[in-house]
Amino acid sequence: MITANELRPGKACEYEDQLWIVTSFEHIKPGKGSPFVRVKMRSLKQKSTMEKTFRPDEKIKDAYLQTKKMQYLYKDGGYIFMDQVTFEQYTLSEDDCKEEADFLLENSNIDMLFYEDNPIGLQLPASMELKVAQTDPGLRGDTAQGGSKPATLETGLVVQVPLFIDEGNIVKVDTRTKEYLERVSIQ
Repeated sequence: MITANELRPGKACEYEDQLWIVTSFEHIKPGKGSPFVRVKMRSLKQKSTMEKTFRPDEKIKDAYLQTKKMQYLYKDGGYIFMDQVTFEQYTLSEDDCKEEADFLLENSNIDMLFYEDNPIGLQLPASMELKVAQTDPGLRGDTAQGGSKPATLETGLVVQVPLFIDEGNIVKVDTRTKEYLERVSIQ
């Protein structure tokens, strides 16, 4: 058990018989009344979010999540991953990988989250570099300050990119917002 005051973004906890990940934490000391903690949490099973207010000394059940490096193999009804040490294979359903599916490339390495030795989801890095598979060609005079155009990346994700991005370019994409960050290189 931990107190609400010990919660931080990225921390896992059990609340109302569900597993939650804290996405934001705010300790508030109002002018009148006692202090409180405002927490935003995301359910790992239902992918829903909730905002909750706790007293700082309120007890919450701590949840320990284990992370293992996995290799994404392929999609066959679900997403198939292989442990790179034991070569054991795990399957995550489409619901478990709903948000992360746009960033999965066959044979790429990714962190899988385990709770009580059961796979529960994936943990993506803050950004990933992906190759532009299809986009309209840029026109002469297009600059970084110009507009934007849709680009389909090698995973099938469609993002808005600046007009100077061409097919074959590698771009960095924010995995949380699914937005273009920068061009990494020209291929």
